[in-house]
Amino acid sequence: MKQWYESLFENYAHKYDKECFVQGTIGECDFIEAEVGRDKSLKIIDIGCGTGRHAIELTKRGYNVTGVDLSENQIKRAREKAQEAWVTIDFQTQDARNLPFNGEFDLAIMLCEGGFSLMETDEMNFAILKSAARALNGQGKLIFTTLNGLFPLFHSVSEFYKSAQNEGQSQCKECSFDLMAFRDHNTAVFEDDSGNKRELKCNERYYVPSEITWLLKTLEFKKIDIFGAKLGAYSRNDKLTTEDFEMLVVAEK
Repeated sequence: MKQWYESLFENYAHKYDKECFVQGTIGECDFIEAEVGRDKSLKIIDIGCGTGRHAIELTKRGYNVTGVDLSENQIKRAREKAQEAWVTIDFQTQDARNLPFNGEFDLAIMLCEGGFSLMETDEMNFAILKSAARALNGQGKLIFTTLNGLFPLFHSVSEFYKSAQNEGQSQCKECSFDLMAFRDHNTAVFEDDSGNKRELKCNERYYVPSEITWLLKTLEFKKIDIFGAKLGAYSRNDKLTTEDFEMLVVAEK
């Protein structure tokens, strides 16, 4: 049986690119560049790259990027966009839980819930982190965002989705947050690229900072920093608070 995230991205590339939460690419790539000291010789892997927005922007800036995603439809659109932008990028359809790379990359990025936190079990989510760690060399760095488990302790996830909703974009309804599992169960309502209205039962895992730190330490990351993630404006100056819906994690081996 297909999982919700597989069904979601079957025919949802053009519409996905219009969503409000994917509009921060430039500022996010500025942060990534600063984190790698603008070293263009580095090899970067974009895990859960979607339609390739970060991979394309970084390649335009002179970096060597490989993009991987589970969805063939998203990868197809990423290749089209790369062609339109006159850049050459190795986009591959791969499962983030089991990447075929071993120590080949200097930096792994996984942004906008690129795979991690979407999986149906904690073990599967951990497999993604493990796979990303394995793809990195001995001095590698991992930058990713994930849902902040501190947020639902103080706020209604349902109210947050309502406030972030824009006309003509996807919506989340019937949210129920499970405090024992730190999972939000909801129904995503969206229109696919063919104009069909779709509804999917989704569930996503929220993480608290201490869990993320522990998981990354078990994968032998030595330095782990966690910040609030502001759309299009990632910054080390953003201390993570209970007001942040997402957190930004920077981990170094």
